[in-house]
Amino acid sequence: MIELAGVTKRYGEKVVVDDLTFTVRPGCVTGFLGPNGAGKSTTMRMMLGLDRPAAGTVLIDGRPYAALDEPLRHVGALLDARAMHEGRSAYQNLRCLALSNRIPLSRVDEVLEEVGLTSVAKKRPKGFSLGMGQRLGIAAALLGDPRIVMLDEPVNGLDPEGIHWVRTLMKDLAAQGRTVFVSSHLMSEMALTADHLVVIGRGKLLADTGMQEFIDRNSRSAVRIRTPEPEKLRDVLTAEGITMEERPDGVLEVSGEPVERLGALAFEHRVPLHELSPQHASLEEAFIALTGESAEYRTGPLAAAGAPEGGPPPAVAADGARAAAQPTGTES
Repeated sequence: MIELAGVTKRYGEKVVVDDLTFTVRPGCVTGFLGPNGAGKSTTMRMMLGLDRPAAGTVLIDGRPYAALDEPLRHVGALLDARAMHEGRSAYQNLRCLALSNRIPLSRVDEVLEEVGLTSVAKKRPKGFSLGMGQRLGIAAALLGDPRIVMLDEPVNGLDPEGIHWVRTLMKDLAAQGRTVFVSSHLMSEMALTADHLVVIGRGKLLADTGMQEFIDRNSRSAVRIRTPEPEKLRDVLTAEGITMEERPDGVLEVSGEPVERLGALAFEHRVPLHELSPQHASLEEAFIALTGESAEYRTGPLAAAGAPEGGPPPAVAADGARAAAQPTGTES
């Protein structure tokens, strides 16, 4: 379990993480979402002791990361797959990590096989593709058979088979009772993988809730209706106090009414229907609806309306750039 209480981080005058409090529990996949510059990578670095909070506490199974003996046995993390030593082979990179945490060397071969890199174990990561680098980083995260697994953009650079493999891996780890915490910008993938969501914007907590509850709270669902007698249907719905929108293609869209009631009304008044289908919002739509005002860089109507733009000062690099310049949590 990972517990954050009142965690704040500043770089100069800029508050990057602002009084964050949430708990990542075992037994489910928790997605960590937020716009660019929201503070996600900084938060994960503080979880792993790579950055110190200005205020608040971060506990890993009740203890600070720095107090963990042989930390790779407790927490496995992938923050930046490119942080592997390029002068050592994939096997030697993992062997060094294993020796530093008293992990049996047999685990090196096991995780290389698990991530599909056995055939390139003697090759150096310098020549790896982005996807192969991600697999090696995940192997390092799994090396100590940890109870907590933290992954930042784990499917970056992977092909469809690799993405499916990572999705299955995360679900399997959670089913084993482990704590799985994953940050990603791929909303479609999070929708398929995560059970719970923690969402931040400009360093502040915006949501800490289940996946479906998050979508229901932050998006609009509607019912799509097609009929050869739209005028009659409009009269029926208006008489019932139901408002609707008419689309350019002649489709009527009704919000806030169950599809069962609309079907019953059409049947009662003998209105023929060619389509009666509920339209459910996506995670992406709900995410944009919640975080639109928290995005660091905005375009279109939001920017035109006077939304603040521009990144942090040079001394405060974006989260992704900061993480790329540092070693992975698995090497700390």
